[in-house]
Formats: sequence, C-alpha cells, structure tokens
Amino acid sequence: MRICAHLIILGVKIAVAVSLFVPAISSTALGADIARGQTIVELYCARCHATGPTGESLRRAATPFRFLQQKYPIENLAEAFAEGIITGHPEMPEFKFLPEEIDGILAYLHTLQKLHVR
Repeated sequence: MRICAHLIILGVKIAVAVSLFVPAISSTALGADIARGQTIVELYCARCHATGPTGESLRRAATPFRFLQQKYPIENLAEAFAEGIITGHPEMPEFKFLPEEIDGILAYLHTLQKLHVR
C-alpha cells in the first residue's frame, strides 16, 4: 500500500512539474514568434505601413497593421502570405514568406489587435 501511495504522489508531482514547464515553453515560443513577426514586418512593410501600435502609414493607401482585422480576418492572411501578396498598385512588391515566418507575422498581428482597442 505504501509503495502505491508513493507512486501516486510521485505521479502527481511529475504531472504538476510538467504542467508548469509546458506553458513556459509555449509562452517562450509565442514570444519568439511575435518577435520574429515584428522583425519581418518592420523590415518588409514599414516603408509603407504603420506596423506598430501607434502612428500613421507613410503611404495613405497602406492600412496601418493595427487596423488590418477591420478589413481581413487575420487567420485568412496566412494563405496570402504563403502564396504571395499581390495588390492592385505597382508600388507594393510581391512578398512570399516561409511557414515559420507566417506564424511570426500572424502572432505579431494578433498582438497588435489586442493592444489596439477602439
């Protein structure tokens, strides 16, 4: 009986330790995705779009990223990022991103949406 009780207690301790560790991994990975996404949009998009939580876009026709969800569901942008974003105006180059880059961009865009409450 004692061995069984010790095994149960050990199992509970392991379960608690794992449950505390896994969210830390997830939040760290999410933080890395957000940072990667921010870097990508600042590098490729900031010359036209406002990419942060404040500020105006340098080009009037370029939607500030904090307002993108008003035009497009953020999740729907993944396919466009993978296949290539093409717009009707010649100034915007076509962009294609890798899956891990897309994950980062979407994580960053979701963060912007949470920061910007109208």
